[in-house]
Amino acid sequence: MSTPGNDDPFFIGWAKTPASLRDLMIGIGLGLIVLLGLAGYMVAATQDDPGDGAFRGRASAIGVMQAAPYPVVHVIESEGYAPGDSVLLSGFGKRGVQDRAALVDGAVVEISGVRLLRGDIKGMQLSGGDNGLKPADGAAALPEPVDLGRWRITGEICDGKCLTGAMRPGRGLAHKACANLCLIGGVPPVFVSTAKVDGAEFFLLADADGGPVTEAILDHTAILVEVEGRVERRGTLHVFRIDPETLKAAP
Repeated sequence: MSTPGNDDPFFIGWAKTPASLRDLMIGIGLGLIVLLGLAGYMVAATQDDPGDGAFRGRASAIGVMQAAPYPVVHVIESEGYAPGDSVLLSGFGKRGVQDRAALVDGAVVEISGVRLLRGDIKGMQLSGGDNGLKPADGAAALPEPVDLGRWRITGEICDGKCLTGAMRPGRGLAHKACANLCLIGGVPPVFVSTAKVDGAEFFLLADADGGPVTEAILDHTAILVEVEGRVERRGTLHVFRIDPETLKAAP
C-alpha cells in the first residue's frame, strides 16, 4: 500500500528553486525594497530644514563699521549688498574679527570676502589682512538704534556664520558642538525666533548692556529656549539684548 506523496515545494540550497517559491521570494524582496525606501523617505522628511543659507560668491562693500556688540558693517555702496544693509562679519574658520573691527570702529571701511545669506540676515566671511578689511575715504554716521520694547522670545541660539550658510543646517542639537566652538572663537551669536518680532526672525544677540554675551549661553545653544530682553533695530539688523538670568529651556 503506497502513501500519498507531499507535493508542496521545498527549498534546497543546491537544487533548483521551485517556481512557486521563486515568485514568492521575488515578491518579498521587492516589497522590502519599497518598504526600506519609504522608511528612508520618512526619516529624511522629519529632519530639520537645512534652510536656504549658503555661500553666495565673493563680494565687497563700503560702509561704516559698528564693532559692538559684534562687528557689523552698515553698507553705503556695494555690488553684492543693497545700500543700508547691515552685514555680520566673521573670519576664516571658527573665528570672529573683533580685534580688526575695533581698530576702525565708527569709520568708513571697505570689506571684501565671501557673501553669506539666510533669510533676512546677511553676513560676510572676511578675507585676510587688508584684502578683507581696510579704511576707506569718506565719513558716515551709524544708524540710530530704534527701541522696540521688552520681549520674551522663544527660539534657538546659533552661531551667525554656520547659520548663514557656512554649514548646513547650521542649527539643531547635532550642530551644538560646532556652534559652541564658533561662539567661543568670537563668531557673532544669532537668535532664531519661533515667531517674528517687527517682521524679523533672526536677531544678533547682545548682553543687557549692549555688549557681547557671556559664555553662559553655551549651555543653551542648539535647543529651544526662552529668554527676555529688549529688542532694537539697527539699520536692517535686529539686536536682542537679553537678560542672561532669564535664559532657560523652553517648556
